[in-house]
Amino acid sequence: MALSSSSSSSTANIFVLSLFMLLLMGSSNSAQLSENFYVKKCPNVFNAVKSVVHSAVANEPRMGGSLLRLFFHDCFVNGCDGSVLLDDTSSFKGEKTALPNSNSLRGFDVIDAIKSKVEAVCPGVVSCADVVAIAARDSVAILGGPYWNVKLGRRDSKTASFNAANSGVLPSPFSSLSDLISKFQAQGLSTKDMVALSGAHTIGKAKCSTFRQRVYNETNNINSLFAQARQRNCPSTSGTIRDNNVAVLDFKTPNQFDNLYYKNLINKKGLLHSDQVLFSGGSTDSLVITYSNNQKAFENDFVNAMIKMGNNNPLTGLNGQIRKHCRRAN
Repeated sequence: MALSSSSSSSTANIFVLSLFMLLLMGSSNSAQLSENFYVKKCPNVFNAVKSVVHSAVANEPRMGGSLLRLFFHDCFVNGCDGSVLLDDTSSFKGEKTALPNSNSLRGFDVIDAIKSKVEAVCPGVVSCADVVAIAARDSVAILGGPYWNVKLGRRDSKTASFNAANSGVLPSPFSSLSDLISKFQAQGLSTKDMVALSGAHTIGKAKCSTFRQRVYNETNNINSLFAQARQRNCPSTSGTIRDNNVAVLDFKTPNQFDNLYYKNLINKKGLLHSDQVLFSGGSTDSLVITYSNNQKAFENDFVNAMIKMGNNNPLTGLNGQIRKHCRRAN
């Protein structure tokens, strides 16, 4: 039976209204990150962040790697929401004391200093999650690496999860290649993304406890002189204060963001087991060779992977909050 013109018009109106409501709901629940998010709200945010990061890295170049790692560990646990910054409370146990983070993650004081400076310029506007993202980019650029426009607009979580951080979502320094691939894929990151992001180990340091097994027990895929040099500062037995002794991840140019990390892998001089597995006769060997020969290719892929990781399940729109202090919810 044919519809009358009035009922047809009414049906069309209902359809248009329903479509409008769906679009409205979608836009409020999945607001997109944007490079221009703070252009009008807080145009001085980048200068505020960079000034603090620059001073911190000038004082201790290792801090550049620490701030970059902080961003990784935030994004891999329930998305890039600043949850890694939260201290424990009576209502939840946070991520700081989880096994991958305890006595390992650094840079919280620097994030506090950045947030304080940003709040003085634009109170209640810039999230801690975005502060971490910008600080990671600035750390790379200050140490000679690429500069990119960070997508912003994240909001901060009100809670954190010790169990989530301890669940195995974060790759360990003892990971196999297949484990690395699967953990990054679980975050929506490809094998190429994983190899490029591993290049973050061109800066920073690692504790003896994370590379002891490699320099003493691995013989087929490690340069013997390199292993002996690392052993001098890392005893073969655990349980002493020297477990906390550190070595640079890139022994060639530890304070320069470049592609020598990949050259080291080809020469069997990766510090961590999870570094060297990237060049050990497996599926990622060709990418390591490419990046070792072409720094621009590495930088391009690193930037693309950082942006991709930064888009990982952020809180936007009306979700979460803008924390006044990064260590605690409002």
